[in-house]
Amino acid sequence: MTYGPNPWHQTNWDWRAAANFMGGGAGAGLIAFAALFGAPAWVSLAGAALVGLGLLAVWFEIGRPLRAINVLKNPNTSWMTREAMVAPFVFAAAAAPWFGVPLGAAGAVPALAYLYCQGRILNAARGIPAWREPLVVPLVIATGLAEGGGLWLLFGASAGAAPLAPWLGFALALIARLALWPAWRRRLASAPRALVAIDAAGRWFKAATLLPLAAALVAAMAPPPSGAALLALQGAAGALAFAGGLWFKFTLVTRGAYNQGFAIVHLPVRGVRRSR
Repeated sequence: MTYGPNPWHQTNWDWRAAANFMGGGAGAGLIAFAALFGAPAWVSLAGAALVGLGLLAVWFEIGRPLRAINVLKNPNTSWMTREAMVAPFVFAAAAAPWFGVPLGAAGAVPALAYLYCQGRILNAARGIPAWREPLVVPLVIATGLAEGGGLWLLFGASAGAAPLAPWLGFALALIARLALWPAWRRRLASAPRALVAIDAAGRWFKAATLLPLAAALVAAMAPPPSGAALLALQGAAGALAFAGGLWFKFTLVTRGAYNQGFAIVHLPVRGVRRSR
């Protein structure tokens, strides 16, 4: 059923729309971590490539791709427009280290703004309970930062063990998304069909958060594990956090996107007075 009184699954956004949140969130998170904790220039460019792939997937989803420029017409009302307007600053911040322009922590600002825009895009879909809840905004931001931190650790494992500061930033992002998940989920009690898909993904999402968090605690131990063990732990934790975030966002956009439907609370009957 695609229309009726019961909730139905939206069909306007498919895996291509999900790819924008997956690539854009992870890429922006990686750029933010590279700006805050340092990284080779190619790491920021890898983050920009993920953001670009996400935007490219959305472009392929548009029925008339040559009209994509129209997305810039509504900056006062559309968070998609704002996302598109922030994107050039994200690319510039990612490319700056490659050209020897030190931005430092300021390079994380466009990436964080991009994550915020993505959260607000979902929140603006008032007809879909799983998206419209206000907590989806910080959940999307925390998930993107955890994914980006995971990629930062994964890429960094090839160059050596990461210092304590990135591990702490990674752990904070994981704690945030672990705390936000149940609070956001509790607000979806009125959307049982969406919860079926969300809970199925939630088991993997929580495992891909708790295990990397445990790895961060082990890495912070004194003394830390040996070099080879620490590198393996770092790579596994990063890959798990990244994969768990991708699966959650894919499920949220493609499988948990049930419309609220509509209902007639009081069915009028001719000749019967309405009860007060």
